[in-house]
Amino acid sequence: MANSNQTSFNEVAKYDLEQQQTTQQVLDLETKEFDYSKRSQWLRAAVLGANDGLVSTASLMMGVGAVKQDSKVMILTGFAGLVAGACSMAIGEFVSVYSQLDIEVAQMKRDKVQRETGGGGEILEDTAQGEKEDLPNPLQAAAASALAFSLGAIVPLLAASFIKEYRVRLAVVASAVSLALVVFGWLGAVLGNAPTVKSVARVLVGGWLAMAITFGLTKLIGSSGL
Repeated sequence: MANSNQTSFNEVAKYDLEQQQTTQQVLDLETKEFDYSKRSQWLRAAVLGANDGLVSTASLMMGVGAVKQDSKVMILTGFAGLVAGACSMAIGEFVSVYSQLDIEVAQMKRDKVQRETGGGGEILEDTAQGEKEDLPNPLQAAAASALAFSLGAIVPLLAASFIKEYRVRLAVVASAVSLALVVFGWLGAVLGNAPTVKSVARVLVGGWLAMAITFGLTKLIGSSGL
């Protein structure tokens, strides 16, 4: 009778464990499907990189355009800003993500020691395997940041490349950048499941302020003869 009771207890415990595993798998699937925070790493790199490339390059070009009417000077300045900014974004993202990778790898080693000393079982082993698959990739993040920055920086460069008239060139650059800011703000809001209007307004106003401040200060310094 004791053996029969023990067998029944083991069967019940096994069934409960299987139910818990099934429930956890369903929850994990729902989380992967609906948790937009999982996109945070690549989304942050892409959106910030594109916005930074767009705004910084456009601001550089507008600043130079405030004191130099030559289209060649303006375009060369934008190109230099594109190359320098893409390299800076890539290096910064690589260092940041690599630091995060070191922290997560160290935590995984501590978890492994805990499993080996305390006996973890298959569930902990499966969890460790999933954690390895989710580790951040520094090279991927760096490449994404550099590419996104370059794509953003291309917008003002293309807008200024084929226009000789000074005032028209500035107006076209500002208009093209404004349109791109709206697109990037909307795209970031949609991918991140955030409020669209607030995201677009925040990105657009920030870009306008950056261009206006750069243009105004450069114009002021240039007119003072410094």
